[in-house]
Amino acid sequence: MLSKIFSCGLLGIDGIPVTVEIDISRGLPGFSLVGLPDAGIREAKDRVFSAVKNSGYQYPMERITINLAPADLKKEGAAYDLPIALGILCASGQLETDFLTDCMVIGELSLSGEIREIDGILPMVLAAKKKGLKKVIVPEKSRFEAAIVHGICVYPMTSLCDCVEFLKGELIVDAFTIDAQTLLNQNNRDYTTDFCDIRGQEQAKRALEIAAAGSHNVMMSGAPGAGKTMLAKAFPGILPDLTLDEALEITKIHSISGLLNNQALICQRPFRAPHHTISKSSLVGGGRIPKPGEVSLAHLGVLFLDELPEFQKSALEVLRQPIEDESVSISRVHAALTFPAKFTLISSLNPCPCGYLTDPHHACTCTPAQIRNYQSRISGPLMDRMDIFIHIPSSTYEEIQTQPKGESSKAIKERVDQARLIQNERYQHSGIFFNSQLTPKLLEDHCRLGPSEQSMMEKCYQKMKLSARGYHRILKLSRTIADLAGSEQITTSHLAEAIQYRDMQIFTPQT
Repeated sequence: MLSKIFSCGLLGIDGIPVTVEIDISRGLPGFSLVGLPDAGIREAKDRVFSAVKNSGYQYPMERITINLAPADLKKEGAAYDLPIALGILCASGQLETDFLTDCMVIGELSLSGEIREIDGILPMVLAAKKKGLKKVIVPEKSRFEAAIVHGICVYPMTSLCDCVEFLKGELIVDAFTIDAQTLLNQNNRDYTTDFCDIRGQEQAKRALEIAAAGSHNVMMSGAPGAGKTMLAKAFPGILPDLTLDEALEITKIHSISGLLNNQALICQRPFRAPHHTISKSSLVGGGRIPKPGEVSLAHLGVLFLDELPEFQKSALEVLRQPIEDESVSISRVHAALTFPAKFTLISSLNPCPCGYLTDPHHACTCTPAQIRNYQSRISGPLMDRMDIFIHIPSSTYEEIQTQPKGESSKAIKERVDQARLIQNERYQHSGIFFNSQLTPKLLEDHCRLGPSEQSMMEKCYQKMKLSARGYHRILKLSRTIADLAGSEQITTSHLAEAIQYRDMQIFTPQT
């Protein structure tokens, strides 16, 4: 007898519907699994056998053939355990139900028949909705994650026995629902570091405000303890609130990476701060079957690279494509995948190995050769992809004690929100969202310079020996500064401020 159960696999960050076909025929007892399964799926034979037997049902001692369609898609993981078990019970005549005709079944089985949670539930449920299915059966612990998808009925199950009784109509289980928008509104703002807690550093705060308004990349240099890390940690607090679509997109990535930690929805913009010992594949993604890296986990949020020269040079160089394309393309034998990577890069570094080259209160102990070697770890092409360069001076005791608290993150965020609103209205038909995404064609349309601004830009281009990319980044930055000022026209003051942030000589002592 033949039965069919809908289930789902993963390809990149998307769910791929898979039909589990089970045929039981006469012959010597056997279990044949086809459809490009990995080792984890092949081991389902033993898990399903024990789960069915220990749940009080009869495991058919006949020839069992299971096909995972489409057959040309590589499949991995234990999400097919429950659909295989239900399919065997249906094919052997122990379970008769019409409930599964428009239902997707997902879950791993223990030997006792308990249904265990798996990673990637959210993209799988989204795939079920896209396919037109109306219902999903998921593990009990995954119910919150699954229920944030609107328009599909979620039935959480704890064991194979409960699932079979539910399908027979012997157990009543109501569809589990939550209001994703309400959940997002309740948990959207919960950042531990506020800009008002940082004394002084007004120039750095202004630079980060501009970066948040236009999604510009920032490189900060300064002596140890100057406040670079604290400024970076306060940065997410001035970014605009997540929309529900953005929250779902971020949650999908964290779901397949197993990083939700029982959260139904990621309600805050990600802040990822990997250690400098991270490998290249962990930073941008990879593996035999590629998984998202830190740049994708920081999607729509912040990637903070502290002590930038200490990272492996090969790891830093692979950041070039994600910064420019806002995505990561990874090719393997089994698949070529693209992961989203639209993040704001905040990096910090010391000007020399000891850290005190620019500090007027400490003497630098590094030799010129050590300083040159340290500074050469960051390549010119990577530096050219940064928008804002800022030096963070050390604070004196008097400054820490006497300077009043500055503006709160909330007050700065209001200006950032207003600037983002201006950009959203301006680019609503252009396919972009903020100034850092401007293409050369759009730059001509939205960053026109007057005669005096053209003259200033020409002198700047020649004196600073800018590349074409550097020239474009100054224009994008000046557009953001003008938006913060509520000005449609870019003036010389906006352009001058953008130019000062383009000074790459952040390693040299300040005068």
